[in-house]
Amino acid sequence: MLCALTLYPALSTFNCEPRHGPWSTMKLWMMLLLLQLHLGNAPWMKEVSVSLPAPSNVSISSFNMEHILSFLPGPGTPSDARFTVQFLRLSRKSQWKPLAACAKLTAGQKCNLTRAFKDHFEHYQARVQAFTLTQTSNWTVLGGFQPLTDTVLGPVDVSLSGCGNCLLLRLRFPTAMEVGLIYRQMVLKMRRTRDDVQFSLSLPYKEETVIPYLQPGVEYCVTVSISSLFTIKTVFSGPHCAFTSSPPSRSSHVLMLGLLAAVCALGLLLMVLHFYGLQRLEVLRKCLSTTVSYILLQCQRGRGAPIELSGQMSAVQRLKEGSADCLLTAHRPLRSASEGGEEIH
Repeated sequence: MLCALTLYPALSTFNCEPRHGPWSTMKLWMMLLLLQLHLGNAPWMKEVSVSLPAPSNVSISSFNMEHILSFLPGPGTPSDARFTVQFLRLSRKSQWKPLAACAKLTAGQKCNLTRAFKDHFEHYQARVQAFTLTQTSNWTVLGGFQPLTDTVLGPVDVSLSGCGNCLLLRLRFPTAMEVGLIYRQMVLKMRRTRDDVQFSLSLPYKEETVIPYLQPGVEYCVTVSISSLFTIKTVFSGPHCAFTSSPPSRSSHVLMLGLLAAVCALGLLLMVLHFYGLQRLEVLRKCLSTTVSYILLQCQRGRGAPIELSGQMSAVQRLKEGSADCLLTAHRPLRSASEGGEEIH
């Protein structure tokens, strides 16, 4: 009716009023009223009021190229309200695109934007809106976001094991990413637990790295962070500790000391036996020389060769002295020269 009353002055102005009397005018007003009712009941003519509070605290948390959008319902948002998320690529003149997986979120749910933000070098925007069957809220727009510079790298999963005088470091990331493109080097903070000495190493990124030139049998603790050419937002892993080689036990210490004492005792015994053996060989040599001389002397006497008395006496005397030395060394019973020797005239 309001629309009809509004159109009436216009019809009067343009002399559109029918000239066949008031009955024709009434028919015209009835047609206008039916048209208004028909258009008002059409689905595309329904109006949705903007009265819901807009979502608040919209943010994106990004770790290792996994981007999660979170938000809070605005104050006074009804419990049956739903939320929708859209994103926009800033480098291209594109329109806002809805996310099918985030079209009907409930309060407290989060939206994963990892697939939507697939270009690491691109700049993106995101926005969130609350809605019901008859009401909507204003959009809450989040500022520009670049995955490569705004993501936080780490912490990585660390595996540490000993390899003698070195440590074997293995790294594994929680998500599958283009590691060769993004990650360039790693920073290691190392601590020797024996005396709490600390030092740092900067090495090229590898999934498996050997840390050389360490003390064997010593425990080291390592924390790892990964740096990139495009971001400085990194998180260190927790400390992981390992011995370079198996630490010696107390029983092994006792065993080593026992073996060392046994080796020393064996060496001393060999030295004594060697020294005693040399002395005995010298005595045997003297005995053998004296015996040979005596045998030669007896052979000369048996042949009737002239032998000088002084030579015989000296040979016999030497034989007796040598025999006495041999007997004394060998600890045999000793006889006097008068009992065991021959008298020479």
